[in-house]
Amino acid sequence: MNKPLRRAAVFCLALIVALMGWVTWLQGAKASDYKEDPHNPRVTIGKYSAPLGNILVGGEPVTGSATTSDTLKYKRTYKDGPLYAPVTGFTSQIFGSNQLESLYGDLLDGSDSRLQTPADALTRERAKGGDVATTIDAAVQKAGYRALGDKKGAAVAMDPATGRILGMVSTPSYDPGTFAGSSSADQKAWRKMSGDTEDPEVNRALRQPLPPGSTFKLVVAAAALEDGLYTSVDEPTHSPDPYTLPNTRTKLTNENAAAPCKNADIRTALQYSCNTVFAKMAVDLGKDKVKAQADKFGFNDGKVDTPVRAGKSVYPGNMDEAQTALSGIGQFDDQATPLQMAMVSSAIANGGELKTPQLVDKLTDGGGNTVQENEPKTYGDGKAMSARTAQQLRSAMQTVVDKGTGSGAKIDGLTVGGKTGTAQHGVDNSGTPYAWFVSYAEDGKGHRVAVAVMVEDGHAARNEVSGNGLAGPIARAMMKAALPS
Repeated sequence: MNKPLRRAAVFCLALIVALMGWVTWLQGAKASDYKEDPHNPRVTIGKYSAPLGNILVGGEPVTGSATTSDTLKYKRTYKDGPLYAPVTGFTSQIFGSNQLESLYGDLLDGSDSRLQTPADALTRERAKGGDVATTIDAAVQKAGYRALGDKKGAAVAMDPATGRILGMVSTPSYDPGTFAGSSSADQKAWRKMSGDTEDPEVNRALRQPLPPGSTFKLVVAAAALEDGLYTSVDEPTHSPDPYTLPNTRTKLTNENAAAPCKNADIRTALQYSCNTVFAKMAVDLGKDKVKAQADKFGFNDGKVDTPVRAGKSVYPGNMDEAQTALSGIGQFDDQATPLQMAMVSSAIANGGELKTPQLVDKLTDGGGNTVQENEPKTYGDGKAMSARTAQQLRSAMQTVVDKGTGSGAKIDGLTVGGKTGTAQHGVDNSGTPYAWFVSYAEDGKGHRVAVAVMVEDGHAARNEVSGNGLAGPIARAMMKAALPS
């Protein structure tokens, strides 16, 4: 063979070797990347080639699958879609998925490796989709949804002993089944939802941090008792009325001018929601001590996963004393989600121990066999406060319901504690205030439930907005459903 031919042969052989190496690399190292690439139509075709597994509430599916006449053989369906959308999220042939539908997409469509049998591995067939069993109590969920009605807001109910989320409602809601397919009607439904100025797709229970108003006074009270600034909820404080914000001429007053707020003890200050007491208390403690207590409840933690990640609730650290005073009554730059305030109430109800909020009980394969079971977990370092502080706050919260601003939450046969809140909204408080209610109930048999409700817009006149009037009845309905007498 002459020299030019030999060179050409070697070059061609090198090209063949390179091509074989490239193909081997694609089929080996990169195969899973291409297989899982969302732009690969085979991924979507495979996902919808068989019925999806289901999301369960109380052991019953609130999702399903329906046949289609298209290339994507099945599409997702939802039972009581608007009721459970804040729990399930959505999965759409065109618009993807979110929340539980997204987090457990591999389990639901059968591609999770934990579902594969040896036969599935050999045939490269997808396993039957598995199921996601939630912690939601259908009665609690329905009670909260009905009570919120046409109000814009959210509510969360938790089992303090386990952290299980029993109810998670957000309104206005949406029906994920209306855009689960790929038809023009599905696309129209998506455009309608995403263009709605009321933002129905936002999960307000988890993802809408707002000023918590006077419900934050529970955090300040816990900090004062834990620090030893006051030894009891019945010890008088050193609180003028009105209270001049430090280094300013601004006088802070109370909503009820006749309330006995001057030097009031913590019990009385919670009963009448005395701004002056808790503003000065926050200043006396200092922002660092209040922040340390807030952090124990979950504030400033950007990784609270239920497993759906919650929006971060914030207690700011960079404040002067006047700002610290306002933060002590849940204003200035304080931000909290309903889930966060349910965590505060849950820790108080559970003797100071805060459990991590949990939305999923277990995962099962297509045959009902458990793949993963979620046990209760303690949040943080174990204790948000001492058992004594928790008992003191429970007692004071009971006074709020029995004799104070939270009377709308009373339930015959149950011991109920609560705290109302009305948070300022808009420049110079020009908007309609947010109404809050944070509470817990116990039945005398060791069963307890903690609830937080936020009403962002109750369609009420400004002077009619109150935590007791708007948010209290919603909390009452959920507590009554959780602990039926």
